[in-house]
Amino acid sequence: MSQATVTTRGHILSTPPPDRPSGPPSSPTSSPPSSPRSGRLTRRLFQLYVGLALYGASVALLVEAGLGLAPWSVLDQGLAEMTGLTIGVVSIIVGAVVLLLWIPMRQRPGLGTVSNVFVVGIAMDGTLALVPDAHALGIRIPLLVAGILLNGVATGLYIAARFGPGPRDGLMTGLHERTGRSIRLMRTAIEVAVVATGFVLGGTVGVGTVLYALAIGPLAQLFLRVFAVPSASSGGSTVVAAGQPEQAILRG
Repeated sequence: MSQATVTTRGHILSTPPPDRPSGPPSSPTSSPPSSPRSGRLTRRLFQLYVGLALYGASVALLVEAGLGLAPWSVLDQGLAEMTGLTIGVVSIIVGAVVLLLWIPMRQRPGLGTVSNVFVVGIAMDGTLALVPDAHALGIRIPLLVAGILLNGVATGLYIAARFGPGPRDGLMTGLHERTGRSIRLMRTAIEVAVVATGFVLGGTVGVGTVLYALAIGPLAQLFLRVFAVPSASSGGSTVVAAGQPEQAILRG
């Protein structure tokens, strides 16, 4: 087979036959490009843990503001007042107990479900240890607003990662599937119960509770779109729970 050759600076370079397309020369030191699927998984893991950490930080800001908490946080704070444990530790215990309730409902947790139990509580206590106590209303109101906004960002991050719902979210969806009642009804019934219980135990209910309830839905929906991770055309990861992130019930 004949080949055309050219010379440059004393070296003979072979060129491929004209009927074969030439590609870029391979370098012995170059590494193969990373898989797009691997890149998506890395991004999703990053979103999951950053989102959960920010979620815990956002709840801590609401605690420091002292103007009202999200429903489940009211219960956590009330139990913390009763037991003397930190609110972060109580959040972990409550999350673990709620996760146990998944068993009779045959719910299947994902990586995000288990991570949610621990990371949020740890981040909550860590942030509370770093943020100084706020007494002036001029500081507490910005803390409240910042906490709600950060909660929306965090919710969008960890739900869009698609590693499974939080334990409290799964409790609502599980009851919905078992009873046939609407998700809205299940969420309302559970959250009214936890708010009432938490309030009786000493949890903070106030204007912040109302503002959170009104704002978290639109904020989370916005940031779900911002942080959405494109799905792979092939099958998903084994640690991902079924369902689209937009269908997840937001944790209160």
